[in-house]
Amino acid sequence: MYEDMLVKLYELPPLEAVLATQAEQGITVRRAIGPERGVVVDWVEAHFGLTWRSECEVAFGHQPIGCFVAISERQMLGFACVDATARGFFGPTGVDENQRGRGIGKALLLIALHDLRQQGYGYGIIGGAGPQDFYARAVGATVIPGSNPGVYQGMLRPKKAVEED
Repeated sequence: MYEDMLVKLYELPPLEAVLATQAEQGITVRRAIGPERGVVVDWVEAHFGLTWRSECEVAFGHQPIGCFVAISERQMLGFACVDATARGFFGPTGVDENQRGRGIGKALLLIALHDLRQQGYGYGIIGGAGPQDFYARAVGATVIPGSNPGVYQGMLRPKKAVEED
């Protein structure tokens, strides 16, 4: 488990240019809608596992929905969630391995964090941040010392995940 990171939501990079760059590649990054829930959570589980599927399902339970998707030609390329594990938290998020390096992860990160800002949050938490250098470069995120395991302390995990530890 990785440490959490703190993001100043009032100092986020602009979103519009990043979304435009994605659109130029034929990629749409947007908030998911209710009828997509099954497709999205099945994709998340297939690519990232049961735990992330569970968090994604929680994000779909919010109004507005706290799950964002990157799609091209009606196919999922990636996703990002907010307020899934705890209020003000970003994550989980993931991009299909074959689609990485196209800026999709950054677009998903920014659209989700801008959403938290629009909800009135001044700061966001990236829960259990994996690629810390990426988050630091993309949005100025900083590690929260002593945040591992943080809100994830004592979390139940699928048997297969526990066996792999």
